[in-house]
Amino acid sequence: MKKWFYPLSLVTLLGFAALFLYFNTTEIAQFDSQMSQLFGDNKVIVFFHYLGDTKFIIFITLLLIVYLWFRSKNYRGMLFVLLSIGFGNVLNQMLKKWIERERPDVPQQLETFSFPSSHAMVGLLYLFTIAYFLTEHQSNKTRRILIWLVTIFVTVMVGLSRIAEHRHYASDVLAGWMIGYSWFVIVALWYEYRNRVFKKYTQ
Repeated sequence: MKKWFYPLSLVTLLGFAALFLYFNTTEIAQFDSQMSQLFGDNKVIVFFHYLGDTKFIIFITLLLIVYLWFRSKNYRGMLFVLLSIGFGNVLNQMLKKWIERERPDVPQQLETFSFPSSHAMVGLLYLFTIAYFLTEHQSNKTRRILIWLVTIFVTVMVGLSRIAEHRHYASDVLAGWMIGYSWFVIVALWYEYRNRVFKKYTQ
């Protein structure tokens, strides 16, 4: 990973903490209202919520684990996937139950808590994890950049779909991206450290 990814993860962690402390303020409420008016009921954006559904993420996660197993017997990579996506989802549910923010008041709303958005957080985790392994040994810089640009675009759209459907406040989505990215970098740091240690003792 690029070195600037690491300090950025600290910034996003602090950003998540700030949203956690101030999501009940008037300023955040105004921000949420403006974002709801901007993206609400956008049919194009709503489509992307399917890419953040739990069943779809589980299916893709299993495919990624199988890919890492058959391609290179990458056991650390398989654990990376489980820590990033699997534990990331557990972390999301723990945060929701701890913070207990109610969802937007709309008909047929979901009954789970709202902060942080799981579509935003876990969506980022599984998409970034896929992109990480697709670019891990990719020598072509243009392809690496293209993969990450597509990944970031889809990640943003998956998160915005929850605002478009009025399932989450914009601050829920922003918090999901922030804590999701921070957790992703923590797992990536562990993975790269373990790879360096392994290479050191096998040389």
